[in-house]
Amino acid sequence: MNQIIKQRLQDLEKNIIPIENSINSEDINQGLLIRWKVQIQDLILKIAGKNSSYYQEFISIKDEHRWGEDSSRFKDWKHIFYAFKEDFESGYLISFEALIQADVFDSELEQAEILFKKGYLTASAVIAGVVLETTIRKLCDKNSIPHDSFDKMNSDLVKVGIYNKLDQKRLIALYDIRNSAAHGLDNQFSKRDVEDMIRDVKRFVEDKLDKATQ
Repeated sequence: MNQIIKQRLQDLEKNIIPIENSINSEDINQGLLIRWKVQIQDLILKIAGKNSSYYQEFISIKDEHRWGEDSSRFKDWKHIFYAFKEDFESGYLISFEALIQADVFDSELEQAEILFKKGYLTASAVIAGVVLETTIRKLCDKNSIPHDSFDKMNSDLVKVGIYNKLDQKRLIALYDIRNSAAHGLDNQFSKRDVEDMIRDVKRFVEDKLDKATQ
C-alpha cells in the first residue's frame, strides 16, 4: 500500500512542471490545475484525515477565480503538497489503519489518547468505550454478576455497592458518547467530550478495576 501511495505522490509531483509552465506562459491550464488540486486534496484526506494540518491548510486556500490568484494559490498548494510528501516518505505520517493495527501501545487507553491527538475523535471515543464496557464486564465477573446489557450491568454494580448512583449516571453519559461514535453520529459529541471521556474512563479503571485486583 505504501508503495502505491509513493508512486501516486511521484505522479502528482511530475504534474507540477506542466502546470508551472502554463502559469509562466500566462496561459494557465485550468483543467490540469483543478485535476491536480482535487487529486492531492483527496489523497491528503485519505491518508492524514480531515482534521490534519495538511488538509485544513489545503482547503483554507480559497478557489477564487481572479486575475493572478491561480499562481498564488498553486504556490500555496505546492508547498503543502511537498510538506505532506516529505513527511509521508520519512515515515512521520501514520494512517488511521496503522494506528489501529500497530502493536505499539501500552494499553487501549493509550491508543485512544494517541488517536485523539491525531484528530481521530470518533475512533478514539469508540476505543475508550470498549475499555469502559470491558471494565464493567470484569467488575461483574469479580462480583458474580452475569453479563447483560451495559445499563443492566451498570445498575447491578451499583446495587452491590461497587460505586454510587452519581458514578452510574456518568458512566451512562460516557457510554452514550461511545454509542454515538460507533454509529458515526459525530455531531452529537465534541472534542472536549471525547477528551473528558478518555480522562474519566482512565480514572474509573484505576479507581475500580485496579483496586479490585489488589
